[in-house]
Amino acid sequence: MKAPVLPEPVLPIQPKTMKDFQEDVEKVKSSGDWKAVYDFYLTTFDSFPELNAAFKKDATTSFNTIEDSGINAKFVNAVYDALLNTPQDIQKTVLKGIINSLLREWKGPRTKDDLRAYFILLQNPQFNNTSTYVIYAHLLRQIATLVEADHHFLVHWFKKLSQKRFKQLVERLLQFISLRLFPAKPEEFPPITKCSWWIPSASKVLALLNTANSLAHPPLIPYTDFYNSTLDHIDLMEEYHTWQSFGNSHRFSFCQYPFVISIAAKKIIIQRDSEQQMISIARQSLVDKVSRRQRPDMNMLFLNMKVRRTHLVSDSLDELTRKRADLKKKLKVTFVGEAGLDMGGLTKEWFLLLIRQIFHPDYGMFTYHKDSHCHWFSSFKCDNYSEFRLVGILMGLAVYNSITLDIRFPPCCYKKLLSPPIIPSDQNTPVGICSITTDDLCQIMPELAHGLSELLAYEGNVEEDFYSTFQVFQEEFGIIKSYNLKPGGDKIPVTNQNRKEYVQLYIDFLLNKSIYKQFAAFYYGFHSVCASNALMLLRPEEVEILVCGSPELDMHALQRSTQYDGYAKTDLTIRYFWDVVLGFPLDLQKKLLHFTTGSDRVPVGGMADLNFKISKNETSTNWLPVAHTCFNQLCLPPYKSKKDLKQKLIIGISNSEGFGLE
Repeated sequence: MKAPVLPEPVLPIQPKTMKDFQEDVEKVKSSGDWKAVYDFYLTTFDSFPELNAAFKKDATTSFNTIEDSGINAKFVNAVYDALLNTPQDIQKTVLKGIINSLLREWKGPRTKDDLRAYFILLQNPQFNNTSTYVIYAHLLRQIATLVEADHHFLVHWFKKLSQKRFKQLVERLLQFISLRLFPAKPEEFPPITKCSWWIPSASKVLALLNTANSLAHPPLIPYTDFYNSTLDHIDLMEEYHTWQSFGNSHRFSFCQYPFVISIAAKKIIIQRDSEQQMISIARQSLVDKVSRRQRPDMNMLFLNMKVRRTHLVSDSLDELTRKRADLKKKLKVTFVGEAGLDMGGLTKEWFLLLIRQIFHPDYGMFTYHKDSHCHWFSSFKCDNYSEFRLVGILMGLAVYNSITLDIRFPPCCYKKLLSPPIIPSDQNTPVGICSITTDDLCQIMPELAHGLSELLAYEGNVEEDFYSTFQVFQEEFGIIKSYNLKPGGDKIPVTNQNRKEYVQLYIDFLLNKSIYKQFAAFYYGFHSVCASNALMLLRPEEVEILVCGSPELDMHALQRSTQYDGYAKTDLTIRYFWDVVLGFPLDLQKKLLHFTTGSDRVPVGGMADLNFKISKNETSTNWLPVAHTCFNQLCLPPYKSKKDLKQKLIIGISNSEGFGLE
């Protein structure tokens, strides 16, 4: 996209170099005379042309490119770092200059010098102070309302900022939104009715920064740094319904900017949206029963699964197929021939056993790649892909029933799962197909990805030295089968000129086309449970966290939330236990979590959501600890010494599959 290139106005003469400015600041320490520094700030911030004169690397060059803003970033940083240590009259002078610049009447489109001025002013650390928020809000509105082509320039200039400065910009905007929502001193700001545009303007500028962060490789900051935890305390469902009703039109909703909504808040939106759908279905069932003068049954409020342990997969598939209308209801599991109510433990056991069986290599549905420690879909052709649909349903049910699954899919699986995020109305529209790169392949088959990268970088004659064609071979049940990557591929040699196309088609074949039917069944299974527009709010990484939990462990948080049965938290054995566990390296902490819960990841709500319990096991202290993973429970004998406890605990957690099912 090209913005109209306007002639740049003649700039004022640059008042000082960076060295001159720093010398003036140094002189103040001995003389106490701020006049030279005051004059610099007074002149520089007086207008947009003066800002450009001060900070533009070369006043005679236009710098009309997205690659280079033309601004001396070090000089800008030095001037802003010094500003907060200057007397109040200098700081007020800067703000007055900014006000005058923003109040200037604009005629015609902005020049690149205007964009540079906005870029510089946005970095002003004075905007951390709530007393400057009225000025900051006007600056944000002017930036937010620029045309798309101008935003394009700003995004690429933001991308070139240092990580420190970029993070400061993001944090300043998040704080501005939080304090406008929940002001410590409401009288500091105009009434909300008079400044309803503040938050939409800030959100739009944040969106530019988020885009810049996505374009940077690697990103300047983690995507989670854009989360605004303050939003966890507003009526998120009202925001969601506003977005559902008005989309991205004139009515503002934070759901238009989902990158600021935390994963915990998104989970609440998804679950409540599902509950409302479930209540609607249950209410209709109740009305139907009453109208037919039938007695309502409380079981109609649940997805009741009755399965035999000996036929776990087939029974589960049959039950879920028969009860597909009930998938959004609360799950309850009964094992045939076994007494007991499902208080959560049986449900978790059902998930653990099913996942263990389906992902076993002998089952043939998924291939485990040792290099990347993840599973991928088997490309073997079969008559029925319903079991892949079952895995998708399991993942959807896990999200709605707050179960963390011990599944290791690569990140591109979740990217495919959101392609598209809502089931298309046209049945012929392909699903689960997304753009794939060598980076995606590297997450599954690193050796193959490395080989293809070597092919792309090869400096010799590819056709003569590799002797490859646009054809690939795969082993299926002991038989080697060939597939053309394009029509007549077996007759087309791979050359230096077409090797990029070959690599792209090969990766697309491996991760999209060869497993299309398997993944489509998996996609439809997941979306049959998670059929919600709320999925449009999620990043692929967030779907993974909802299904599998977060890899970030906080054992201190686990200690604070642990419950005890037979022990008190002050007992010597418990004190030994936490001394040992908190001193464990990360890999042993993960093994402990896996041993006791069936997964080494943490639910979205944090360690407290695990409901972790340590029970006293009145057995010999020669015994190892025992785990009931279905209840996240560790049974610990009353070991007499820390050394003995540590030794037994390490043996126990290191020599088990992690499923202490009983």
